[in-house]
Amino acid sequence: MPIAESKKLVRTADLKARTKQFALRVMKMVDALPRTIQGRTIAKQIIGSSTSVAANYRAACRARSRAEFIAKIGVVEEEADESCFWLELIIDSGLLTEDRIRPLLSEAGELVAIMAASRKSAIGNRKSTIR
Repeated sequence: MPIAESKKLVRTADLKARTKQFALRVMKMVDALPRTIQGRTIAKQIIGSSTSVAANYRAACRARSRAEFIAKIGVVEEEADESCFWLELIIDSGLLTEDRIRPLLSEAGELVAIMAASRKSAIGNRKSTIR
């Protein structure tokens, strides 16, 4: 196996684990939300978006074409960004302290950046192979 391909497999495995860990960390955080209408509503939303990051990243890794990968990685990027929104809302509403949420918000932001770069790279690679 070429070194570049080996590094790609390691990076893919690392990101699969990282996105899954993100979902698990959000699931634990949700238990700390108040049992109010606001807390329950946000809990459902952020559970959905954070677990979707992990599930859709796995799906992107199994894409059958570059176009399918680009579409699926775009979904991962959107779901990570949506997770950022819900985390910001938790902070801004005072449901939980910023100190408690900041590490998750930072991780969600990093995942958005990674997925955006991956999508842009895949689009660039697609264009270069067409010529």
